[in-house]
Amino acid sequence: MQEQPPIPTAHDLDGVRRGVAAWADWYVRMGVLDGLGEIGTSRYGAAESAASAPVGIREPSAPLPSLSVPVRPGAAARGGAAPREGRDRIAHARAVAAACGSLAALEAALDRFDGCALKETATRLCFADGDPNSPLMLIGEAPGAEEDRQGKPFVGPSGQLLERMLAAIGLERSRVWITNIIFWRPPGNRPPTTTEVAICQPFLERQIELLRPRLILFLGGSAARALLEVDDGVTKLRGRRFTYRPPGSQTPVPAFVTFHPAYLLRQPLHKRLVWRDMLSLQQELERLPPER
Repeated sequence: MQEQPPIPTAHDLDGVRRGVAAWADWYVRMGVLDGLGEIGTSRYGAAESAASAPVGIREPSAPLPSLSVPVRPGAAARGGAAPREGRDRIAHARAVAAACGSLAALEAALDRFDGCALKETATRLCFADGDPNSPLMLIGEAPGAEEDRQGKPFVGPSGQLLERMLAAIGLERSRVWITNIIFWRPPGNRPPTTTEVAICQPFLERQIELLRPRLILFLGGSAARALLEVDDGVTKLRGRRFTYRPPGSQTPVPAFVTFHPAYLLRQPLHKRLVWRDMLSLQQELERLPPER
C-alpha cells in the first residue's frame, strides 16, 4: 500500500506564503514588474489607469516570440553582423533618423517608429530631458521602471543620484541634456541586446548632430562602446579623454566615461572614482572657449 503524503499544516502553509511573498518582493525590487501580466500584451500608450486593473495568469499556447533579432556572439552593435531582418531594420532606422530636421521631428519619428520590438513591452517612449542648448550631453543605457512610467530618463533612484553628482560640480539637471542609447525600457530591466542598440543608435547619432554638444559624458559602458567604437569595460574607459566624431561631421566632440549611477547604488565604494571623473568634467567645461 502506497504511503500517503502528509497533509500540510497551517504552519507549513504560512511558511510557503512568506516564501512566495519574499520572492515576489525580490522581483519587484529587481525591476521585474510584468510577471503577472497578460502574455504578449502591448502596453505602449496605455492609459495610466490600466496599472490598477486586475491581472490574471495564463499559460502561453505557443512559444513566446523573441523580443529582438539574434546577433552572432561577439558582434558589435556598430557592425553589420545582424541577420538580414536586423540589418533591414537598422537601415530603416537610419533613413528615418536622417530625415528629421529638428529634435521635435526626431521625437515624433521615434514615437511612430515600429522597428524596435522593445516598444511592444514598454509603457511609453523615453526620449530625453533637459536643456537642448547645454554644452554638456549625458548618455545612459536604457530606461528603468520609473522612467518607463514618466517618459523621462533618469527620474528614479539612479536619477536622484545623478542629480547629486551634477550638483557636486555646480550643475543643475535642468542645465544639461540627458538621454539614453535605448529609448524604451527592456523587460525586467535586462541589458539591451546588440541589435536593439544598433536599431536605436541612428536616432541617438542624429540627436547629437542636431544638438551639437561641446562635451559628452557617457554613463556606463554600453553607450560608450557603441559610439566610441571601443571594446573595453567601463572600468578601463573611465578616467580617459575620448573624441566622438558624429557621422558626416567634421567637428569632433570631447567625450568622457564614468560609472552608471545604478551601478553606484550597488557599489557605493566606486563613488570616489566618479568624484574624480566629475572634477575632470568640470575642468573641461571651464576650459571651453566662448561660443561664437
